[in-house]
Amino acid sequence: MTIAVPTKSLPGSFRPKQRLGFNTRVSFNDDAGPAQGLRDGLELFRQAEQLGYQSGWAYQRHFDHYLSSPLPFFAAVGQHTRHITLGSAVIPMRYQDPILLAEAAGTTDLLIGGRLELAISTGANGAFDAVFGIVDTDARTEAKRRQARFLSAVSGEILHTVTEPVQGAPLGAELRVTPHSPTLRSRIRQGSASLSSAIQAAELGIGLISGTVLHDQAEGETFGEYQARIIEAYRATWREIWTTEPPPVAVAASVLVGTTAELREKYAAYDLDRRTNGIAASRPKGALAPASQPAGALISPVFQGTPDQVIESVFKDPGLSAADELVLFLPPAFGLTENIRLLSDLAQTVAPAFDWSPALQH
Repeated sequence: MTIAVPTKSLPGSFRPKQRLGFNTRVSFNDDAGPAQGLRDGLELFRQAEQLGYQSGWAYQRHFDHYLSSPLPFFAAVGQHTRHITLGSAVIPMRYQDPILLAEAAGTTDLLIGGRLELAISTGANGAFDAVFGIVDTDARTEAKRRQARFLSAVSGEILHTVTEPVQGAPLGAELRVTPHSPTLRSRIRQGSASLSSAIQAAELGIGLISGTVLHDQAEGETFGEYQARIIEAYRATWREIWTTEPPPVAVAASVLVGTTAELREKYAAYDLDRRTNGIAASRPKGALAPASQPAGALISPVFQGTPDQVIESVFKDPGLSAADELVLFLPPAFGLTENIRLLSDLAQTVAPAFDWSPALQH
């Protein structure tokens, strides 16, 4: 199907989108099962690369009908793709062993040719603290400690010098993570849901990706206004500390382009579901529904309608205007066919209006 691309000039405050990506939960339902969900997820990345998407991201969620361990999945996807970057969005550091994560990340990155992008988080959602043994400690402080250790490990720094005789390591041996991917640290981002976490990312010298839930906004501030303020604070802090231009900022958003009346009706129903149920919207059969919504959080809007309507609403949004990379948040309950149609329609009808060009295929 060929659809005419709307011709629009970019508003002055709108940054051209250097890259276009998507974020999937690699979900499965009770009927098809997890193996089929993983195979469909792999095929989604393969098809997205063919459509010219530059990045693909996978959400991590434990104990549910979604991808729980993204790195082995990316190692598999990397064998079926050549160019698209593969990113986690996000890995909560409070539940990670930083050294083991650095080892797995380095191995995966080398296997897929340096295409791994890790988004990590020090967020304070402690739903599974007891399961992971996080007790009698401040979880956010612990997450930041593990994040710092991980960044040291993935940078190739010395983690320990052997001072006692142990099997396999001579006295004086300097222990570093191996295998080491020398450029991986430059592709690590902070998954930011607040102003403070974005500033922390800049201070650490890592990239930034902003998602669909934000916290600690000012009274009366809209989602887009707060997101734009977060991005500007990140860039200003980066320039002040590092005296260079900051890396491109990615923003995840629900952008649903209805190229038929049937699709517009479907996407409008998802919009209503998300506005009504928040993060509990669009769950695959058998998935867990959260017992409560994040207190005081802002949930991102859904940009849905005809191609022209979507283009206009994205142009007007301060957060999306400020981003360098647009990452499409795919509704979790959508299947492979629905997701490919959504990615295809957006790439053909809307993304060119954002001055986006598809990745060249060789």
